[in-house]
Amino acid sequence: MKFPMLSLAATVLVCSIGAAAAADHSAMSRHSSMSSTTSMAKDNLSLTAGQEKLAWRDLSKQAASQRAPSNFSASVGTTVPNDITLRSIPRTVASQLPTLKPYRFARLPNELLIVNPKDKKVVDVINSRA
Repeated sequence: MKFPMLSLAATVLVCSIGAAAAADHSAMSRHSSMSSTTSMAKDNLSLTAGQEKLAWRDLSKQAASQRAPSNFSASVGTTVPNDITLRSIPRTVASQLPTLKPYRFARLPNELLIVNPKDKKVVDVINSRA
């Protein structure tokens, strides 16, 4: 008679431990997803001259230059037309310039556009002379 009660107590204990571990894992997952949202792209970005130079040097090698439609003028706040292909920031560049990680970019003949992928707004224009 003592063994069934002991077995029941052990089962309850194991289930309690499993439920606590699952709750802890769930809380950690929520925290992880919240911290990843803190690095979301915004419609404003401020890079130093040195960061722009580094971005031009590294990103201009990653994509071929493309022509923008004649009615498009690259400036902060404008929406990038669908004719312009946006590319993800490569991991190697994002490791050097983490602020660029959530953005996309496009290379035009003499400009590099840094774009918010959510609304396709230009957040920075880097000239080839950067």
